[in-house]
Amino acid sequence: MISKAESDPTFIKRIITGDEMWVYEYDTQSKHQANEWKASNEPRPKKPRRSQSKKKAMLTIFMNYNDIIQHEFLPEDQTVNKEYYLGVMKRLCEAVRQKRKDLWTNNS
Repeated sequence: MISKAESDPTFIKRIITGDEMWVYEYDTQSKHQANEWKASNEPRPKKPRRSQSKKKAMLTIFMNYNDIIQHEFLPEDQTVNKEYYLGVMKRLCEAVRQKRKDLWTNNS
């Protein structure tokens, strides 16, 4: 791989790598959603702090040197097995075909 990277300057840019990680879910609310109307003589409303959920989700992500090609969360009650990964790989191929047409058409 080192000799290929030295002889072909675009080699590194064609590599797509993936990873999985467990992340905590958050119940997020945009600033716009959190806005509230109040009269000028009313105190500011108390808002609960956004806290980390105890619920975890597995995130699978594929990226290249420049950006994220695809990411997805493991559906609840989904078993990670061969069939699941085949689906992930099919969706990754479609994402590469859509986002990295240069890799798909050149079959790099």
